[in-house]
Amino acid sequence: MVPDASVTVRLENRGPRKLQQLVRGVERRSFGRVADRAIYLSIVVPVRNGADRLPAHLAALRAFACAQGHPTELVLVDDASEPAAARLLADFGRDAAEVTVLRNEANRGKGFSVARGMLAARGRYRVFTDADLAYPLDEIAHIVHRLETGSDVAIACRVLPESRYLMSPSFFHYLYTRHVMSRVFNRIVRLLLLPGILDTQAGLKGLTARAAELIVPRLTIAGFGFDVELLYLAKKHGLTVAQAAVQYRYDDEPSTVRFAADAVEMLEDLVKIRWNDWRGRYG
Repeated sequence: MVPDASVTVRLENRGPRKLQQLVRGVERRSFGRVADRAIYLSIVVPVRNGADRLPAHLAALRAFACAQGHPTELVLVDDASEPAAARLLADFGRDAAEVTVLRNEANRGKGFSVARGMLAARGRYRVFTDADLAYPLDEIAHIVHRLETGSDVAIACRVLPESRYLMSPSFFHYLYTRHVMSRVFNRIVRLLLLPGILDTQAGLKGLTARAAELIVPRLTIAGFGFDVELLYLAKKHGLTVAQAAVQYRYDDEPSTVRFAADAVEMLEDLVKIRWNDWRGRYG
């Protein structure tokens, strides 16, 4: 059974900077319940605002979950969205038995929200994706297939030859700039932490239940660098990581571009990961 709102989240204490310690004490609100049965697939979606597009995206998520041939749950984490989006998420959760909605009372960031959702998930396979559905939902099947066939972690890789971008020409300049910066960052990551991983930042990743229960309680980074930390932990603990080609749809350009600030934050996160490992916090 999915715990109701009155249940306190219990998380193992593994050190002063562990991400799960941040999760402790955050108010947990669960709307709707999944029937008491074995869950095969959990789909975790962090959400921050976007009320104008949420109805269509939520309907697509529900249709996808219902179309699966095995028990599937949706775990939506509302990262302190504005009232309109928060109401949509709450109502959606109340109306659907296969949906759990968790709400952060303050904006905690994508890494925190993904970790919280993965800790609440109960599926044999647990996939997280972006709320804007930039990765078509059918791509989830490719990630799950890698997990079903023996990988512990499976990640979308946008730079494989088979991958495809779909976008408006008006976004090309922004996307090109972001792509170049992403490639530079990933080159640094490969040199310092993750040789062989071509795309650490894609927003579609999946883990087996065993891998999630091993990795997520050890996460410490709530921001951009959580993807790198997740993969670093997987490699450190000897887990297999598969990279899957994907289609990626780019529909919107952010109103605020923070390339320089984001780059600095991500580089700081790389230093934190190396420091945490040196101090034995990933054991």
